[in-house]
Amino acid sequence: MLPVVAVIGRPNVGKSALVNRLCGERESIVFDEPGITRDRTYRRAFWQDREFQVVDTGGLVFDDDTEFFPLIREQAELALKEASVAIFVVDGQMGLTPGDMEIADWLRHQPVPVVVAVNKCESEKQGALQAAEFWNLGLGEPIPISAIHGSGTGELLDAVAKYLPPVDELPEVEETKVAIIGRPNVGKSSLLNALTGEKRAIVSPISGTTRDAIDTLVERNGKVYRLIDTAGIRRKKNVEYGPEFFGINRAFKAIRRADVVLLVIDVLEGVTDQDQKLAGRIIDEGKACVIVVNKWDAVPHKDSYTIYQYDQAIATRLYFMDWADRIFVSALTGKRVEKILDLVDAAAEGHKQRASTSVINDVIEEAVRWRTPPTNRQGKQGKIYYGTQVATKPPTITLFVNDPDRFDDNYRRYLEGQFRQNLGFHGTPIRLIWRGKSQREGEKMSKNRATKV
Repeated sequence: MLPVVAVIGRPNVGKSALVNRLCGERESIVFDEPGITRDRTYRRAFWQDREFQVVDTGGLVFDDDTEFFPLIREQAELALKEASVAIFVVDGQMGLTPGDMEIADWLRHQPVPVVVAVNKCESEKQGALQAAEFWNLGLGEPIPISAIHGSGTGELLDAVAKYLPPVDELPEVEETKVAIIGRPNVGKSSLLNALTGEKRAIVSPISGTTRDAIDTLVERNGKVYRLIDTAGIRRKKNVEYGPEFFGINRAFKAIRRADVVLLVIDVLEGVTDQDQKLAGRIIDEGKACVIVVNKWDAVPHKDSYTIYQYDQAIATRLYFMDWADRIFVSALTGKRVEKILDLVDAAAEGHKQRASTSVINDVIEEAVRWRTPPTNRQGKQGKIYYGTQVATKPPTITLFVNDPDRFDDNYRRYLEGQFRQNLGFHGTPIRLIWRGKSQREGEKMSKNRATKV
């Protein structure tokens, strides 16, 4: 796929700010607190005739083995193994530190070229003087930049581009975007690691370990999937402004940019009110979905009937998402994990499925024959003239009727069920747009007025 550029450095030198600048969007969380970035997160970037992925890593500290720092070092080392070039970010205002020298010595033992970016050089005149001190790292010419203002980033990218192939030498790849969503500690990061077969995300029993959205590309049977691990989403009233707040916003953005969402549920806790709200959010965003019930290994005293009992309990609580496949897995042991991407494929196909107008009207005709539209108290009956699919992702069907108000919720659900039964639309919500005669006449009048003007 795309070549990788790894961004490395101590905590709070501006790595995430630089990633946002290089990628042209504020995706990585920037907050004045060490340890905000923990996992390695990927963003796509362009420069001249180069296209690549920038991987943001956590701040490297070698003399502290408390909390997450050993795991952050492990993630940074994994990032370097797949990188074509590394950007070593240092703080020009603070100057050269023993921590920088330690990272430089570590980088010299890594099989990847290094470009030194001296960040926080806000003044062009002072920038060259600030950068000069970092020649002592022994990693080549230090380039003064300002991630906040963007100065010097062109020169930095010119230096980086020397190690990257042109776009026309890269293979074209179509990918399915899969967001992994759920409450804290349901096993999202463990599931990501199980799907990739390697440690892509830090796993810890501490709530809130994952703070940013983590993109990972996986290839399977000739298909490419972009897996997006996200921060655990708690109730809004329990979330304070800060890293968790930004992480949850990233999770909601991940839902919007996904083709398929994996809604991860803890089998021991069952479907909570928060899980129901997340399911509703997925439907509102019009995304395909697979319900992944995790931690099956932790269920005690299982027999051949246990899974059906749990499945019925899940189905009852998520009755409004009965179109989504459900699968019981253990991210810890890997049980049934390999089947998840098969369900993702089916949901992605349903999400982009398109039916011809003639087929849709055949379904409508048959549905009306079996169950006629309701009649209101005045004796006026609803009539469906015809329907047509107007969009995909999700499948959207416009129904032209005499009066939308004459069709109650029961009949609308019945008609949606007929479309699913006859046309499939597997694993995806369907949107039905009901258009009345008065609405169409109003649109015609508006068009006529616009034409006259």
